[in-house]
Amino acid sequence: MSDSETNALLKIIAEALQRLAPPAPVAAALKGADAFLWHAQGGGWLEPVPQVNRVDLALLHGIDQARDILLANTRRFAMGLPANNALLWGARGTGKSSLVKAVHATIAAEVPGKLALVEIHREDLASLPALLQKLRGSERRFLLFCDDLSFDQADTSYKSLKAVLEGGIEGRPANVLFYATSNRRHLMPRDMIENERSTAINPSEAVEEKVSLSDRFGLWLGFHNCDQDTYFAIVEGYARRFGLSLPNEQLRAQANEWSVTRGARSGRVAWQFIQDLAGRLGKRLD
Repeated sequence: MSDSETNALLKIIAEALQRLAPPAPVAAALKGADAFLWHAQGGGWLEPVPQVNRVDLALLHGIDQARDILLANTRRFAMGLPANNALLWGARGTGKSSLVKAVHATIAAEVPGKLALVEIHREDLASLPALLQKLRGSERRFLLFCDDLSFDQADTSYKSLKAVLEGGIEGRPANVLFYATSNRRHLMPRDMIENERSTAINPSEAVEEKVSLSDRFGLWLGFHNCDQDTYFAIVEGYARRFGLSLPNEQLRAQANEWSVTRGARSGRVAWQFIQDLAGRLGKRLD
C-alpha cells in the first residue's frame, strides 16, 4: 500500500472515530456564553453567540411601563423567584425584541453568569421538548426568546408550545422562562379565527382552542406606534449616544422628513434614520 493510500485510510479511520466520540458535556457548553442560538437539526445543539445585536436599555423611549414590568419580571426570575412568561405584542418596529435583549443585557450585567438568553426560531418550536431536556437541571437560568411568533391556518406547532408553557406532564423547568414577540395579540390572524368560528361544529370551542395559547403567557405587554415627541426623543437619544453633531432643529426636521417617507414613526424608523445620518456625516456607529 502506498503512502498516499495509507494516509487516506488513516483519515477515514480518524473521521469515523470522531463521529463515534461522545459530544461535549452539555453542562460545560451552557457555561460558554451569555447568549445562544438553538439549532433543531442533528438532534439539536446550542450555538454560542459572543456578541448579541442589541441597544442599551436607556435608549428605548416611549415604552417605560413595559420596560419596568419586563425588567422586574426578569430580575425576579434571575433571583430564583416566581416569574411569568411574557408576550410582547403590537405594532412592528416599536421595540419589542429590542426590549427583550436589552433587559437580558441589564440583568446579565447585574448578576454575571446567572441568566442566559436562548433564541429559538418559530419553525423550530416542535423541537422545544428536546431543548428543555438539555436545559433542565442546569444551575443557570435560561430566558427562551422567540421573535415574531405567529401561526397560520396549517400550522400546528402552537400545540407543542402550549404543552411546554403550561399543562405538559413534565411542565416547564423551573430554570426556564419563555418570552415571545408578535404583531398579533392572539398570535393568529383574525381571518383564521373567524374561519374556525364559521366552519366548526362547536364554534366557541374551536376558537378557544386556537386563542388559548396566548392565555399561557402571564404577561401581555402592548406596544403601539409612538407620537412625534417620542419619535424625536428616540432620534435625539441615538444622536447623543453616537456623537452625531447636528443642530437640534435640523435634526428634527430631517428625522420628520424621514418618517414621512416611511409612512410611520417607530423606534425602527428612528434607527434607520440614524444609520443614514451617520453615513452622511462619515461617522461609525460603534
